[in-house]
Amino acid sequence: MSIRENRFDDRATLVDALVRGFTADLERSIERNDSATLLLSGGSTPAPLYRKLSDSKLDWKRIHVALVDERWVDTAHEASNERLLRENLLIGDAAAATFVGMKNNAANPFDGVTECNARYAELPRPYTICLLGMGPDGHTASLFPRARGLDAAMESKQHCAPIRARQSEVTGEHLERMTLTPHDILGSQRLLLLITGADKWTIYQRAREPGAAPELPISHFIHQQKVPLEVYWAP
Repeated sequence: MSIRENRFDDRATLVDALVRGFTADLERSIERNDSATLLLSGGSTPAPLYRKLSDSKLDWKRIHVALVDERWVDTAHEASNERLLRENLLIGDAAAATFVGMKNNAANPFDGVTECNARYAELPRPYTICLLGMGPDGHTASLFPRARGLDAAMESKQHCAPIRARQSEVTGEHLERMTLTPHDILGSQRLLLLITGADKWTIYQRAREPGAAPELPISHFIHQQKVPLEVYWAP
């Protein structure tokens, strides 16, 4: 288990630190590889980060942005992670980035996974940065406890996997999801977990305990040895 924990006194300071780190890594990747790939999660927690990152003076046309997971809703829907990125990150100069979304015209993610895998196969690799979040049930990406498709996703060597979560306060009504597989997530050069608040810190600490998976899917990324996990937390 290789973890680096970064704790901040407030969220603004955390965001500033992440923007500096993201900018440096993306610039380095562009210099070395002529491109960079940024995998991002949805939710309200990272939205301020995306808004500030959009102002960074980067060569955005050489940056590929893609989702870690997506609800199977129209891209204009308020629950769409694609909409979140388009409204908070892919604005101004950052609109020049190449965006790869997960949602397609298939009726459900199980029917749409082949097209999703084809899209993600075009992304430059290795991924420069992958930013994960975590829910109060210990899920990350759309790897929900006891979800239909979870076991297959955990074992898959593909890029993407379809999920149908069990309804809870965390999932809300949008149960059908597409997620990156752990195999694909662990193909990132940097793997970060962004969490805020005392409750999520407690869940994270539980997930650090041996044997926490599959009850808390985030534990898979805590206990793996392939790429160090960097945890960023603020109250």
